[in-house]
Amino acid sequence: MSDFAEIEPSHAIAPQTSAIKSFLSGGFGGIAAVLVGHPFDLAKVRIQTSPNGTYSGTADVFKKTLKSDGFRGLYRGMATPLVGVTPIFAVSFWAYDMGKKIVFAATPGRTSPDLSIPELAFAGFFSAVPTTLLMSPSERIKVVLQTQGSGANKLYNGPIDVVRALYKEGGMASIFRGTGATLLRDGPGSAAYFVAYELIKKALIPAGGKASDLNPFTVMFAGGMAGVAMWTIAIPPDVLKSRLQSAPAGTYKGTADVLRVLLKTEGPRALFKGLGPAMLRAFPANAACFMGVEYSLRGMNMIW
Repeated sequence: MSDFAEIEPSHAIAPQTSAIKSFLSGGFGGIAAVLVGHPFDLAKVRIQTSPNGTYSGTADVFKKTLKSDGFRGLYRGMATPLVGVTPIFAVSFWAYDMGKKIVFAATPGRTSPDLSIPELAFAGFFSAVPTTLLMSPSERIKVVLQTQGSGANKLYNGPIDVVRALYKEGGMASIFRGTGATLLRDGPGSAAYFVAYELIKKALIPAGGKASDLNPFTVMFAGGMAGVAMWTIAIPPDVLKSRLQSAPAGTYKGTADVLRVLLKTEGPRALFKGLGPAMLRAFPANAACFMGVEYSLRGMNMIW
């Protein structure tokens, strides 16, 4: 059996962590992730949803965005994820903690707090289920704002304007378009995310030490690599989600139809559009996220 077949849960998301602390620390982590990673997310979505040849890469997106909209253009569409990020990430870390508690409840005879890799993967996947209900409409609004034109071609003035237009277009179904694709992305992605973080932290804990002994750079490295692990497998469903959420009503019948059309018109390589900016974003954004999670929790532990 591998040395990492069973690993100690991290300090930030151990089973004994209270639900309130898991919720709040996840919110702090999410805010940090959005502030650091949003420009790369904007580049990813634009590359995924634009015709071939529109952009030559991430740097080209930044160059053209800065030229047309200035620095603020790199943060277009950020209001929605920033406002929604506290409940989204808070629910994610809370649900991950709940997923681990489900594992413990299902295995009452165990005498160790250690969790196996499949058990952590289950908890990670479980975290995506309630999170998707919050993530999907936020992603839909964000994608619409990120892919609209600029200047005279700008269609919406902000998130509220998008919500009104989407509701008028097709009611709540329009606002929640892409929910299935979001879960298809975030279920396996969250499993990889949390497992990678736990494994890397376990490997970096000094002999005889504990997770809380890790320094900030170690936490950032583990968090950054967790983000890389997630996006390594999440890009294809993310492409499908972005296409579905940015297309005019009636363009696609669903996620499977997006896949069929994309493969027919652009080939399998199109499933990996946006991989570059996603990876560029993955490390710094998730390094910031887990720093926010770990150190906000440590601060709360000092207070109560």
